[in-house]
Amino acid sequence: MADLHESEITLRVGLDENRVPEKLSWSAQDGGIDNEEAKAMLLSVWDSKNQESLKIDLWTKDMPVDEMKIFFHQTLVSLSDTFMRATQDEKMTATMKDFCDYFAEKLELKK
Repeated sequence: MADLHESEITLRVGLDENRVPEKLSWSAQDGGIDNEEAKAMLLSVWDSKNQESLKIDLWTKDMPVDEMKIFFHQTLVSLSDTFMRATQDEKMTATMKDFCDYFAEKLELKK
């Protein structure tokens, strides 16, 4: 058996006196990311034992709403792509992409 390689992803959250995120940064040495600033993050993990998704959603208090809308749209598009790679379900992927287009249209993100 080959040696197991471990990779670490680090998230740092700077909080104000009310424990509201002021600063987010992340590092992923294997990906060449070192203490990069972010304004928002969504993290989901699958708990197989309890058959449920666990999540952490954070954004800094200075994250602009217009950027949050773009962030959500891009995340939904990315989830559609990931769903396709994970399941090969072309029909549902197309439905998800249709929703992404609808989402962008309603938020007037498409030019």
